[in-house]
Amino acid sequence: MRRKTLWFVSLIFIFAIQCYSQQKNISLNEAVQLSLQNSKQVKLNAAKMQEAAAAVKIAEEKKLPGASVSGSYMYLSNADVSLKTKSSGSGGSTGGTQTETPSVSQVMYGMANVSMPVFTGGKINYGIEAARFLEKAAQLDAEFDKGVIIQNTIEAYGNLYKAQAAALLMQENLLQAQSRVTDFSNLEKNGLLPRNDVMKAMLQASNIELALLDAKNSYQLAVINMNLMLGLPLDTELGIDSADMDKILPAKNIAEYIFIAQNNRKDIASVNEKLGAAISGVKTAKAERWPNIQLSGGYVAAHIPGLLTVTNAVNIGVGINYDIASLWKTKAKINQAQAKTDAVQAQAGILSDQVTLQVNKSFLDVQSSTRKINVSNLAYEQAVENQRIIKNKFDNNLATPTELLEADFAMLQAKMNYAVAKTDACTAYNKLLQITGTIDEHYK
Repeated sequence: MRRKTLWFVSLIFIFAIQCYSQQKNISLNEAVQLSLQNSKQVKLNAAKMQEAAAAVKIAEEKKLPGASVSGSYMYLSNADVSLKTKSSGSGGSTGGTQTETPSVSQVMYGMANVSMPVFTGGKINYGIEAARFLEKAAQLDAEFDKGVIIQNTIEAYGNLYKAQAAALLMQENLLQAQSRVTDFSNLEKNGLLPRNDVMKAMLQASNIELALLDAKNSYQLAVINMNLMLGLPLDTELGIDSADMDKILPAKNIAEYIFIAQNNRKDIASVNEKLGAAISGVKTAKAERWPNIQLSGGYVAAHIPGLLTVTNAVNIGVGINYDIASLWKTKAKINQAQAKTDAVQAQAGILSDQVTLQVNKSFLDVQSSTRKINVSNLAYEQAVENQRIIKNKFDNNLATPTELLEADFAMLQAKMNYAVAKTDACTAYNKLLQITGTIDEHYK
C-alpha cells in the first residue's frame, strides 16, 4: 500500500511541475528584462547618476552671480549721540564748533549686494570638468552593473533549469527503482532471487527517495531565488524554456575577445573617466595659488530717525582677494591630488590585467563546456545502450541484479550530466559575453 501511495504522489508531483511549466513558462530574455526592471541595484545606480548630475549643476552654478539681501532694525535705549559739525560766519570769519545732541532710539538699514566672479585661476572650470568626468563614470558604472545583473539572472535561470531537471529525473528514477523492487520481490517469492538482492533494490529506492527530497528542496529554493530577482511573489511557480539552454556558440579566437573586452568594458571606461577627474583635481589644487577677482555692486539704505537718512546709495567696484599663504600651503594639496591620480592610473593597469585574465578563463570555460556537451551526450547514449543490454542479460539470467541496478543508476547519472552540461555551456557563453562587455547587446 505504501509503495502504491508513493507512486501516486510521485505522479502528482511530475504532473504539477509540468503544469506549472506550461502555465508559467518564462523565456530567458523575459527573465532578464524583469530582473532589470525590478533590480534594486538598478534603482541604486539611478540615484547615483542623479547625484552626479546634480554635482555638475552645482559646479556650473558657481559661475553665476551671487546675490544677497540683508536688513536690520535695532531699538536703542538711552543712546548718547554726539554730532559735531563746523559752521562758518559771514565776512570770512570762522566760528567755533557746534555740538548737537539729537535723541536716537532706533536704527534701520538695508543692503543688497551682487558679486560676479571674473577670475578664479580656473578653479570653477576645473571643478565643472571634474564633475562631468564623475557623472560619466557613474553612468558607465551603472551600465557595467547592468551586465552583471543580466549574468546573475542567466545563472539563476540555469540553476532553476538544473534543479527542475534533477527533480524530474529523480522522480522518474524513483518510479523505475520501485518497479525493480516489485519485480525482485516477485522473483524472491518464486524462489528465483535471494533476499539480499531484494534488499539492495529497496536500499537503492530509499537512497533515490532521499535524493529526491533534496532535489525538491533545491528546486523550491531556486524558484524563490528567481522570484526575488524578478520581483515576483515568492509563491509564483516558474517554468523554464529549455530551448534557451541550447544556444549556438560563436567561433572567435582569444585575441579577438580580449580586444573586444578592452574596448567595450564599461568599468575600464569608468576608470578612465575617474582618471580625468583626478587630473582636474590636480589642476584645481594648482589654481589655488592664483588670486580671485570679482565684480561687485550693491545698494544701501539707512534711516536713523532724527539723525540720518541715506537713500540711493548705489555702489559698484572690483574686488581682489589673494591668499599669500597659498604659495607655500598648496604644495601638500597638489601632492595629494597627484597621488590620487597615480592611484587611479595604477588601478586602470590592474583592471586591464584582470580583464585579460578573466577573458582567458571564460574562453577556456566555454571551450571546456562545449566539449562536455559532446562527451556527456555520448556517455548518455552509451548508458542507455548498456542498460538495455544488461536488462536483456538479466531477463536471460546472464546478469546479476546488482549489475542491473548499477546500469539503472549509470543511465540516470549520464542523463543528468547531459542536462547539466548544456546549462553550464549556456551560462559559460553568456559569462564570456559579460566579461567582454557585450552581454547587454544580446538581451535588449
